[in-house]
Amino acid sequence: MMHDVIGIGLGPFNLGLAALLEPVEDVDAVFLEARDDVAWHPGMLLPDSRLQTPFMSDLVTMADPTSRHSFLAFLKETGRLYPFYIRESFYPLRREFDAYLRWVANRLDGIRLSTRVTSVTFDEGSRGWVVAATTPQGEQRYAARSLVVGTGTTPYVPTGCAGLPADAHNSTYLRRRESLLDRRRVVVVGSGQSAAEVVRDLLTVDDGRDREVVWVTRSARFFPLELTKLTLELTSPDYIDHVHGLPQSRRDALVGSQAPLYKGISADLVDEIYELLYARGIDGRPRVRMLTGTEVVDSSTGADGVHRMTLRHNETGEERVLEADGVVLGTGYRHEVPAFLAPVADRIRWDERGRFDVKRDYRVDVDGPPIWVQNAELHTHGFAAPDLGMAAHRNSWIIRGLTGREVYPIETRIAHQEFGLPEIPALDAVEEVSA
Repeated sequence: MMHDVIGIGLGPFNLGLAALLEPVEDVDAVFLEARDDVAWHPGMLLPDSRLQTPFMSDLVTMADPTSRHSFLAFLKETGRLYPFYIRESFYPLRREFDAYLRWVANRLDGIRLSTRVTSVTFDEGSRGWVVAATTPQGEQRYAARSLVVGTGTTPYVPTGCAGLPADAHNSTYLRRRESLLDRRRVVVVGSGQSAAEVVRDLLTVDDGRDREVVWVTRSARFFPLELTKLTLELTSPDYIDHVHGLPQSRRDALVGSQAPLYKGISADLVDEIYELLYARGIDGRPRVRMLTGTEVVDSSTGADGVHRMTLRHNETGEERVLEADGVVLGTGYRHEVPAFLAPVADRIRWDERGRFDVKRDYRVDVDGPPIWVQNAELHTHGFAAPDLGMAAHRNSWIIRGLTGREVYPIETRIAHQEFGLPEIPALDAVEEVSA
């Protein structure tokens, strides 16, 4: 059977595409997911952790506010709409958002769980893609006229941390939490939201155990997430157009300078951590060290289970060895090109650094049939790529490409400010302001 589109991966972005495609009757879509359930960062679903984007950044609302798959529809069906209203916060709990994703997935046809894609090939006869996958029932093959690759990102471990255990990344934190609470010294590396949530969690537990927490970041300070309104306008189609039109070298430099715009810590979490430190200080100096401008340049783990990390201060050049019996790497995630695309690498556009060369419409194929990508275009479209709030916008582009029509209206300009330097009329062309 030849499908119109196969989506590979079922994180929030492809799940949102599946939800938006449901009422589009002339598109036959199937979505393949390697895991046996839909889950969103399960290793970090701490009880009080909240999204950094408002509830309107759900799977569908920014494309179709009337969709039956909205977060508000989920709250209504589960009897939580009034409590959410009374709470008076736009920011859902992460656990709540995770439950919402599963709720949507369970309402959709065309989703195939426990289906791990192993290769993608191109069939000249049908001019379509052939996707091979392993399932509990054995190998399956699927065919489609187009693909949407949404396999997400993988935990990133800096070179200096390579000597630490393979499960040190914060993506496994909940599984290791009880063990970490029993350690004498726990080192948290990184200064993004996840690292801060781990630090907050370690400081919150009052179990009488006298553990020390060391928070290390190579950043010059603990940057808060920039959420002022004019900065939020950078998560807009206008700004994506601007970034995509820049030379690649300039785009790389720009994205590299914008980490506080999408990797910072929520201001309320910064304040909460400070309050915890302040409260601990009443009974004496808190057993917490916070090291900024400090990078882990080497590491090892001995047979005794002790982690030894060589720290270098970026400004003084000093080096010290830090020993710990617990470590959490809040060092983020990186996109990797899926190995299953290797057989069709010659049919994909690449830049000089071996990354997807993503067109403005999110396609990466050389000359068709189409391959779209989800959250693999940070280097071409800017920091809006991983933003939940722009996912429905990207999916609206993909659906227009699939159908040849604008099923969901696509905004082109929403910002008050202008990016780049537009033509500015001469003064005598400006209408006089009446008194």
